[in-house]
Amino acid sequence: MPVKPPRPRLPSLNALRAFEAAARLESFTKAADELGVTAGAITQQIRQLEAALGFPVFRRLAQGVALTEAAREALPRLTRGFDTLGQAVQALREAEPNRPLAIAALPCIAQLWLSPRLPALHRAFPDLQISVAAMEEPPDPRREPYDLSLFYREAAEAGAVQSGVDAILPVCTPAIAGRLASPADLAGETLLHDAVWRGDWARWLAFAAPDAKIDAGRGPAFSLYSLALDAALSGSGILMGRMGLVAPHLAAGRLAAPFRQAMPTPDRLTLAPAMGPGAHARRLEIMEWLAGSEESRVQI
Repeated sequence: MPVKPPRPRLPSLNALRAFEAAARLESFTKAADELGVTAGAITQQIRQLEAALGFPVFRRLAQGVALTEAAREALPRLTRGFDTLGQAVQALREAEPNRPLAIAALPCIAQLWLSPRLPALHRAFPDLQISVAAMEEPPDPRREPYDLSLFYREAAEAGAVQSGVDAILPVCTPAIAGRLASPADLAGETLLHDAVWRGDWARWLAFAAPDAKIDAGRGPAFSLYSLALDAALSGSGILMGRMGLVAPHLAAGRLAAPFRQAMPTPDRLTLAPAMGPGAHARRLEIMEWLAGSEESRVQI
């Protein structure tokens, strides 16, 4: 009777995943951020992989590490394998018809753009359950289980939908707006900044008032755009407003735009679908609803 030798055991899947992320990103720290663990955990997993293989996959240098030639050759196949595995798991999730629709969004979009639309969205799709995750970078659709993503992007990828042209311009309370006759008057006011879009004031001043002697960098910066907007609503200063996010406050009179020079931005709010095929028609229907909602239209 022939004896079939046992299949060789693979190294730990977690160790392979840690290696693939660290090698692809060329950083243990970035791999830790992507996988939601510590850099020390990545180091430990790679040590376990090297122990299982019996040879190193990284060369230790005086400053940092570098892939060995064997590891570099194996990396593309490992990446394709994890991508295929991620797509298979996503297909399993999408096979469940009653699961919540998972949306990933930039924090300011989740708070200021998506949240006000949720009641109407629920009325349009009464059986729809939604989960929203706020994050700074778009998720990798091959690896992360989200149906839709909402981020500012300059170019739309295949299957994505972009809002109309967006723009930036200063916004403040009507009381502050009443004492601003020209951009030169900004010299005596507090400028409010979002930390990510810190350069927006300099860009707008160069566009609308190139001769005005205004220090575009002064004033407090906020880690979240919603915090900067709250400061503007409370009368603490003047915010460089993204029209797609502040338009409801302008329409309601809570904020005013003292100057009419709105500067169009190259990036626009972009709704992108996940790559999996399941529930595709449902995603498209919801994307079309969100893109066509009355509040999505930016008036410049």
